[in-house]
Amino acid sequence: MWGLSRGVLFLTMLGVTPLLPTPEGAKAAEWGLGVFNAWDSQFYESIAVSGYHFQNDGQGYNVAFFPILPLLSWVLMQVGLPFNGAATLVNNLAFLGALLLLYNWVQQRHGETVARWSTAVLAWCPFSIFGTVIYTEGVFLCLSTAALRAFENQDHLWAAFWGALATATRVTGVALIPTFLWAAWRQKRGLRAYLAGGFASAGLILYCLYCYFRFGDFLAFYHSMEAWNRGTTVHWQGWLIMFGQIVLGPKNTNREGFEAFVDPWHPLVMGVIAIISLFLWKSRHRFGKTVIYYGYCVLFLLVWLLVGNPLLNTLMILGGLYLLWHTRQELGIVPLSYGVFSYAIILNSGQVTSLERYVYAIVSVSLAFGLVLSRYPRWGRAVMLFFGLLLILFGLRFAQGQWVA
Repeated sequence: MWGLSRGVLFLTMLGVTPLLPTPEGAKAAEWGLGVFNAWDSQFYESIAVSGYHFQNDGQGYNVAFFPILPLLSWVLMQVGLPFNGAATLVNNLAFLGALLLLYNWVQQRHGETVARWSTAVLAWCPFSIFGTVIYTEGVFLCLSTAALRAFENQDHLWAAFWGALATATRVTGVALIPTFLWAAWRQKRGLRAYLAGGFASAGLILYCLYCYFRFGDFLAFYHSMEAWNRGTTVHWQGWLIMFGQIVLGPKNTNREGFEAFVDPWHPLVMGVIAIISLFLWKSRHRFGKTVIYYGYCVLFLLVWLLVGNPLLNTLMILGGLYLLWHTRQELGIVPLSYGVFSYAIILNSGQVTSLERYVYAIVSVSLAFGLVLSRYPRWGRAVMLFFGLLLILFGLRFAQGQWVA
């Protein structure tokens, strides 16, 4: 799964994209590993090359980005690798580790079939592009999965170790701490389990100490959110706009809200699709499974072509939350708790942008989706085909410097 999905992505970004014409507003894709360096990647590069900055000096407030990925990249740079090569290698190998750990963990708990589907979801989800480009998803998925797997197997020392590395990789690693403490209390584990929860915070604490001694601010990474225009509450206006883009259409909804109604066809077409969907559902016993299957596939593709990213982002965020609730009895307390605490953090991040990428990095969501698809393999194959198409499209867009997530 790793080799095939990454091969498709590498071929798309390194081989195909440089041959294509450059869309308006994009940049020409270059030959070489520079295609993996865009958007947040540039902050990790600035950290690895020149260290942290907590002032607006052209480097941005890169203290908001945690140290494990740039640190590992810096180590490889000392043996002669350029940053793009070192960081790409680190993230891709870590993503491979995440897939291996997830497969082994799920196979132990739920059997071979669920393990295969969960691994396929994690490998082929279009947001898995961030397990290849210079972002922290691959590293974070590897470390958080290792920590959760170790804790569930009651290897508390390893759980604390991997958890500490995860909390030094990105701020959402903090979700591991209440997960371990809650599971220790519910499962009536001993002192070692509680200590694992406490020591999992070591990565975050060490980074806070670094911020204090370097910048005189224990929470410099947190205060840097002001520079990124992020708050610490649910961004209700952003959610309202995103729903409006789905129902009313992107042309009728902008970043400020609903100021103009210039496209009456979008809500009309969405209404027709909703009526057809309801008709198919009520007539499912008359038409049979095959007609319903292809009917819903076609309708979904139409909605995707009509709406685009707002639909995918909403499905990723709210769909992941639904999957956790739907499979709550099977997931077990450790994966379920981790999913819930992770959602609590990201939904209160004060933004809507990039939430779908953060949800992808919650390994519990892939496990929950694998549980569902293992029961409905026909739908699972359709999902994998759609994921593969989106992964190629995301690769093209990222390589041309266009926003993905």
